[in-house]
Amino acid sequence: MGQEIEATRFTPQDFVDYAERLRAETALLGEWFRDDVFSQRDRMGGFELEAWLVDSMARPMPVNEQFLKTLDNPMVVPELARFNVELNDHPQHLWGSALSRFEASLGATWEQCAHVAAELQARLLMIGILPTVREAELTQENMSDLKRYRALNEQVLRLREGQPLELDIHGREHLRTAHRSVMLESATTSFQLHLKVHPRHATRAYNAGLVMSAPMVAITSNSPYLFGHDLWDETRIPLFEQSVAVGGFAGASHGPLRRVSFGSGYVRESIHECFIENEQHYPVLLPMHYYEGLEQMSHLRLHNGTIWRWNRPLIGFDYDGIPHLRIEHRVVPGGPTVVDVIANAAFFFGLIQSLMQAGEAPEQCLPFAAARDNFYATARHGLEAQVTWLDGRKGPVRALLLEQLLPAARAGLQALEMDRHDIDRYLGIIEGRARNAMTGAAWQRVWVDRYGRDMEALTEAYYQRQETGDPVHSWSLGKT
Repeated sequence: MGQEIEATRFTPQDFVDYAERLRAETALLGEWFRDDVFSQRDRMGGFELEAWLVDSMARPMPVNEQFLKTLDNPMVVPELARFNVELNDHPQHLWGSALSRFEASLGATWEQCAHVAAELQARLLMIGILPTVREAELTQENMSDLKRYRALNEQVLRLREGQPLELDIHGREHLRTAHRSVMLESATTSFQLHLKVHPRHATRAYNAGLVMSAPMVAITSNSPYLFGHDLWDETRIPLFEQSVAVGGFAGASHGPLRRVSFGSGYVRESIHECFIENEQHYPVLLPMHYYEGLEQMSHLRLHNGTIWRWNRPLIGFDYDGIPHLRIEHRVVPGGPTVVDVIANAAFFFGLIQSLMQAGEAPEQCLPFAAARDNFYATARHGLEAQVTWLDGRKGPVRALLLEQLLPAARAGLQALEMDRHDIDRYLGIIEGRARNAMTGAAWQRVWVDRYGRDMEALTEAYYQRQETGDPVHSWSLGKT
């Protein structure tokens, strides 16, 4: 979905033609898996960080077009709303000082973006859900001026037969509302992690991503408030799932498989199963016609980009044209600081490596239903959640992180031959959050408990601490 499209209106024949190309590309992809044609250059990592542009009152500021024009950096691109942007970075080989290189590179891009934002009387903020955003601001007028977003909105509403998108989130409080565009999704900003994997290890990596989603959400949660309501620790999860609520072929909004979901199960033989599921169960949303050959997988990749599994398999191409496999881990929110997000990356890369090299595949030890239940439990309750782990025992996720998962992540980073100082620094931040029970979500709630539900003041206090660059577990709880 990062690619622009040429049209916004489509004919019935467009959908027929696209479906034919999609079937052909899905079949060719199956041959690639059988013939083992994928790149074996693995252990590459990358990320995308979505951020907010806010004004002096800490409210959304829809100026990304002017911002991006002034910035003129191809690594920073528009997002769905005019008050959101996405920062990208070049992938790194996961060894040595990769983590500190990520921090230095992202930090430099962030500083450049903050400087340009200031020229527009704007500020840059990274957080899962902006506490000050109002539903009335999530309108088509504030949608970025790209054809793919407007076409997506039209097609989602078409499949819903004109019925509005309904939010119904039960958390500490209850929020229920109806909305008539996909702009609800723009309230969810994330830190999406990418891992390039060896074809022999792709199945194991994808399933490991599912298994570890729950502890990743627990230790990174940063989205407790939406439209003034105190909901889940990571309210991004239900908000995104409900903001593009279109099912599969069994019905427009009531199909068996949703466009945003934890998935339908572990993969068994290969991640080709996900692409078969895409072709067989999800209606086409954007039936663009591409003229290059099937081997470019253009239709398959665009279709996959309109299906937002929390762990999504991706097909890409190396510099020499050889296709490769990546896992996109989408469960982590943005923020709170640059060093926090790199610590999140360190924990992800270390833990998934540890799970991939374990003697017994984690999916053999934890039923898919348990992994899914863990995920939603931690999205609701953060570090207070109870989860079931690989030994079949249920207990507090905070203890699991401290006693088992942090040592496992350390072992994984050591296996990748990461710099020892980097391992200590970034996993030390994760450990600090777990020991202090202080994620971004927890800090926001403690601040509100002390000073009241003034979302502008909360966001301003958050911004001032973000500016220090200190990790969130060390933030003070002063009013400003």
